[in-house]
Amino acid sequence: MPVMDEETHRAACRCGQLEAVTRGEPLRVSICHCRACQKRSGSAFAAQVRFPVENVRVKGDAKSWTRTGDAGGEVEYRFCADCGTTVAYTLSSEPQSIAIPLGLFDDPYRFRPAASVYEERMHEWVELAGGDIDHHD
Repeated sequence: MPVMDEETHRAACRCGQLEAVTRGEPLRVSICHCRACQKRSGSAFAAQVRFPVENVRVKGDAKSWTRTGDAGGEVEYRFCADCGTTVAYTLSSEPQSIAIPLGLFDDPYRFRPAASVYEERMHEWVELAGGDIDHHD
């Protein structure tokens, strides 16, 4: 998969059995405050990096689970069959991209969120630093 002249990044679950290897630049790096992301991450929000689906290879034993999102579309989560970590997910409304939780990357500091979504569900104590974040509702 990786072309030698394109930068690659590895993201892996907690036990290391399931991984996603990406190549090239992400389509978007964002923070989401929706309840589904809060529950998936166990935090007040989640940060994810989206890549073109053709630039991601998921390797390992994954299970999947699909849910209906707030807007009616489906979200399919792929998670480790051993430790349960969600490593990748896709939205039926954006079939051309795949999202990977930012904190799973070996080099998570490489990515900086540029968008924030579902801010109407943002916890009142959360403050987003940096003036270059595009705020969406």
